[in-house]
Parts: sequence; C-alpha cells; structure tokens
Amino acid sequence: MQDILLITPPFTQLNTPYPATAYLKGFLNTKNISSFQMDLGIEVILELFSKEGLMQIFRQSETCKSDFSENAQRIFALENEYVKTIDSVIAFLQGKNPTLARQICLDGFLPEASRFAQLEELDWAFGSMGLQDKAKHLATLYLEDLSDFIVECIDENFGFSRYAERLGRSANSFDELYDYLQSEPTYIDAITLKILERKLKEVQPKLVCFSVPFPGNLYSAFRCAQFIRAHYPNVKVSMGGGFPNTELREVKDQRVFEFFDFITLDDGELPVELLHNHVNHPEHHEFKRTFLLEDEKVVYKNNTLRHDYKQSEVGTPDYTDLPLDDYISVIEIANPMHSLWSDGRWNKLTMAHGCYWGKCTFCDISLDYIKIYEPIAAKTLVDRMEELIAQTGHNGFHFVDEAAPPALMREVALEILRRNLTVTWWTNIRFEKSFTADLCVLLKASGCIAVSGGLEVASDRLLNLIKKGVTVEQVAKVTRNFTEAGIMVHAYLMYGYPTQTIQETVDSLEMVRQMFELGILQSGFWHQFAMTAHSPVGMFPEEFGVIPERNDITFANNDVQFKDKTGINHDKFSFGLKKSLLNYMHGICFDYPLQDWFDFKIPRTKVARDFIYNCLQETNSFATKPNAKIVWIGSLPYVETFTKSKKGNSWEMMQFTFHGKQEAFEIVTDKERGFWLLQLLSKIAVQNDRKLTFQDIKTDYENSNLEDFELFWFSKPIEKLRQNGLLLF
Repeated sequence: MQDILLITPPFTQLNTPYPATAYLKGFLNTKNISSFQMDLGIEVILELFSKEGLMQIFRQSETCKSDFSENAQRIFALENEYVKTIDSVIAFLQGKNPTLARQICLDGFLPEASRFAQLEELDWAFGSMGLQDKAKHLATLYLEDLSDFIVECIDENFGFSRYAERLGRSANSFDELYDYLQSEPTYIDAITLKILERKLKEVQPKLVCFSVPFPGNLYSAFRCAQFIRAHYPNVKVSMGGGFPNTELREVKDQRVFEFFDFITLDDGELPVELLHNHVNHPEHHEFKRTFLLEDEKVVYKNNTLRHDYKQSEVGTPDYTDLPLDDYISVIEIANPMHSLWSDGRWNKLTMAHGCYWGKCTFCDISLDYIKIYEPIAAKTLVDRMEELIAQTGHNGFHFVDEAAPPALMREVALEILRRNLTVTWWTNIRFEKSFTADLCVLLKASGCIAVSGGLEVASDRLLNLIKKGVTVEQVAKVTRNFTEAGIMVHAYLMYGYPTQTIQETVDSLEMVRQMFELGILQSGFWHQFAMTAHSPVGMFPEEFGVIPERNDITFANNDVQFKDKTGINHDKFSFGLKKSLLNYMHGICFDYPLQDWFDFKIPRTKVARDFIYNCLQETNSFATKPNAKIVWIGSLPYVETFTKSKKGNSWEMMQFTFHGKQEAFEIVTDKERGFWLLQLLSKIAVQNDRKLTFQDIKTDYENSNLEDFELFWFSKPIEKLRQNGLLLF
C-alpha cells in the first residue's frame, strides 16, 4: 500500500521514461511520503505489440475486412509472419537480442508493407550505418506498418508517442473531449484500463497523480480518471504536468471535475505534498496553485504561506518502479539528432530551473517554468548523476533545460573530469558567444556529444525582433566551435514568424544551406511559428503585426490562431524547406538553385554565397582577459633533461613527452622555464580543485624571476599545449 500513485498516461517516448514522475518520486522520498510510479504508455505498447496482443488485433479487425485498404489487406494476409516475429523484434529493440540484427537486415525476414516503400530512396542514407542501427530502422518501419494497421482498423487515434492528440490541441471548449468520453472505451482504452486496474489493486493508493506533459496524453488521462472515479470512488485524482501548466490556467468548466478532484500548476513538489496532507487530513485546507470544485464552482486555491522548494531541496530523481530494461529504441528517420531522442536510454536531469535568458518573444516567458531561473550547484548536479548511475545502471544523461547556462555547463564539465567519471550527455543551449573553442573542447572532454539550439529565423532583423540576443554571424562561429570540438549540433529553425517576408524566408534557407555545406551544422528541423497565449507575441499581438482570433476560454488555452498582417501564406513553404534540409543533412544538393525546392516562384536570395564562410574568417584575438580561468585537461608529461650546445655555448633543456589518447606529442623548453611549466601543469590539472586565473600565472611567472611572460606565452611550446588541452575561459 502506497500513499501516492504517479502515472504518465499513454503515450510519450518509447525509448526512455518521461522524467516528471521520477522527479516527483525523488522529492517525495525526501518527505518520507511513499509513492509508486508507472509509465502506463510503455506498458500498453508492450502488451499491444506482443504475440498475444497482435493475435487480438487481427481478430478485432476481421469485422472491417471488406473496407480494408490495399495496405491493410497485405498486413492482414501476413498475420502469421507478424505474430511469429513480433516478440523477437521487440526484444531486439529492447537491446536483449542483438544478434537478431543480422537476420533483420536480410531480405525476407521481416514482413513488409507500405512503410518499406521508402527504402529504395533511403538506402543511400542508411547504407553506411552500422548493422545495429540499420536493423533498428528496419524494425521501426515494421512497427510503423503495424501502427498504420491499428489506425485504419482498430483505433484512428493511435500513435506511438501520442494518443487522441487532436482532442487535446487548443481545445478552448471541453465539449468535444467530454462528448468523446461519454462513448464506449476504445480497444486501446480497454488495454490501458486493464493494466491500470491491476496496478490500483496492487498499490492501493489514496491519491493518484497524473502527469500530463503533452496534448497527446490528455485524453488517456481523462479516460483513466473516469475509470478511477467510477470504480474507486474513495481514491482522489489529480492532474499536473506540462499540459495543464501551459493550457489549463484558465479552466472554468465544472465538468472537468467530474474526472479530477484537483489540477495543479507549475512546479509540482509543494502542491502534491499539500494534496497528500489534505487527503490524509481532510480538515487541512492548505493548497498551492490548485484548481478544485467548491460549491459546484471551479475555484483556484493558492492559500498557503509556504514557498516552493529550492532546486537543491527537491532530491535526486528516482526511477525505481519503472521497467527501465523494457523500453524500446527506434530509429525513425535519418536525422542524427532525432536518433538521440528516440534511440537509447537517457537519465533526465535539469541544470537550472527556468531560462537564464528569458526574453524570446515566441516563448512562454510569462510562465514560472521559464520565468523563475534557479541554477543548481555543479557539485550537487554531479552528485545526482552518480546517484542515478548507481540506481539505473545507465550513464547517459539528457539535460532537459530550456537553455543550459554556459558557466554552469563549464563547472559541471570540470566536476565530471575531477571525479574521473565516464558519462555521455547532451542538452539544449543558446548559441551565444560564451561558447568559445576552449569551452567546447572542455565540454567534449567531459562527455558532451551533442547540443541543440535555436537559430530560429536566420535573419538578423528577425532575430532582433525575437529578442534572441544572437546574430547569424555569432551562431555560425559557435556552431563551428562545437563542430571542431567533435560535438554534434542541431538547429531549431523557424519560418512564418510575424512580419517575416518571403525574401527573408528564402534568405534564411540560404544561410542554412551554407552552414550545412561548410559542415558547421549536422542536424536541423524546420518548425512553423505557432503563437501561444503566454508569449509576448500572444500577450501583445498588436506590437508584432498579428491579429489573433479570440475565443471564450472554458478549458484549454495555449495555441492561438491568428492572421499575419502581411497576408503571406507561410504554409506553402513547409514541404520545400523540409525537403531541402533532408538533403543538406546528407551532404548533397548544395549546388541546387533554391528555386528547385519549391513548385512556385520564389525571389533570388540576397545573401552572398560566401557570407557564412566570411563570418568564420575573423582571426583570433591575442588578448586574454586577466581573470580568465586556466585549466589543463591532458595527462602530465614524461620529462627528460639534456644539454644543447651551439658554438661553444651550452644550455640545460627539458623535453616534455605528452601521451594523448590518440598520439603523443613533444615540446622542448629551457630548463628554468621547464621547471616552472611542470609545476604550473600540476597546479592547473583538472583533477585539482584549484582555480588559477591568467593573471595568477603571469604574476607567478614574473615572481619566479623569469623574463618576458608574453614572449613565453606565445611561444611554440605553449601554442602546442593550447592545441592539446591547455584551456582558457
């Protein structure tokens, strides 16, 4: 028996649990409140995509055989092949059956339907991939064929990472969703509710908390809450998470509370703790950011004097209870960053609550999850990383920040190196000038493999309007720094921002083309601008030249339909932008005229063909800030002394041999400077928790009666060290 059951309803990612319930469970541990968590989505998927599950699906579909499409007819005809292979394929995608990759890659093992039609086109993209990755892609197509069959014959709302998403998208009124919930549960619902009931009997919670991150989780959350209300009337039910945090801030419809007792907003720790207190002691009526029904009216209670917990107080996320070895890794498309999202198990952590920039005009910067910025100390973060490695057995981390702060990333990287940890990590950033070449080298050394960031609209006028705080030139330099350090870069790209002209869209595409051609971007994705109610554009539309459609809000409110005063139909650019990007990501078609990507006339770009190249030609400044920190991340050298003679004169010399991971290199100095350098490298080695500045070492050098520090600092030996791990930032 547990106090609280935490549930992520169907469906989110297949490869790793959505972290909200793990965050909450970690916090509840610090309060000695017992809890159990479940990812209902992965449990439904595994029951559905099993031998018995597929047999049931094919039996269910027999009633509509006469209406089958040609594709559904083919899948139905191959029932035995699907039933025979499904358990082996799922085990392979769970990493439990790696030898199956060889069979999957052979023609004739997997049954193939319409999703495999794209293979001829994509063979060149996946042909160079490793055997395991190619097999994952083929197995993913196999599952997508089955998904298509389910959508056509069983449940039109099914999707691997979402369910009935249409019902949750900007539903200003609750009417459609409410009416849908009055109908009989679907086949997918039946599986979901069967698993839920099993868990309710096992856990016997007093309070069930649904974390609803996206519109595609909303319907299932309501269907499950409906079931609990009908069959377990003494159990209280609450909803929180990303969807209510953004969309349900103005909920007024009393019917919502036929399903849920409470809806909480923003950080969930204190609201859930107070709900637990209330459920156990009904006379306690202290709430934090909570909607509930009182005297048949929806009321918002925020009557506690207690403040939200600091990030240092919320504990380490706890993934206990989740079937970590049962998640499935898929590779849907040949996009290197997308494979990070869908392939492999990642522990999710946050470096900082909120966004340190917090100015972008398209972003929900008025909401607490972005507005309230609070970083976590680097030592605390790495403590949590070590705890999670011990708990989960996985050393991969996805920092899910809005934008990870560069200074904190540096301190986390140094702490990882000091502790000699082997971890793999990636995160989201702003392409700001703080990401120098040296910082990128440090991040790579600590295990950073990829970053994603918003280039948005590659136009300085629009970047200024967005208040992104960067220029195209700056983005180019930062992406170059990451790329040269060996860190993959993904760019979020945007089109259709208010007042964006057709010329600016074309010029943005040309900027992106040049970045891929020069190899400083490896991945990207175009998003069409969406106006949200809690962003500056949504709150002050007249300042951005847009005319919003105003509706009465009784349920959800986030995406706002609008008209751009320019009258441009930005939808028509979607296909051409995405098709060109797919080709650029694979290193081809850079010489195609931009016009070739569109079936309508576009203007010629006004961007010079060498614009990005010229941005990268600026020579490095020799000026170093006196307060710049200096760190050595290489190994300490093997040292030999020898005598150098010339024209009757002799000098005592020192030869340093450094063994890097790939190869060794040598430097030679006179003995006096060599002793000083050897001491310096020991002092600034990353394993030492000492922070020396450039001014510190300059002063120390001069106090050692050595002459001309600048001449020594810019000498060939130091230059070689700078190329091999002597870093300044």
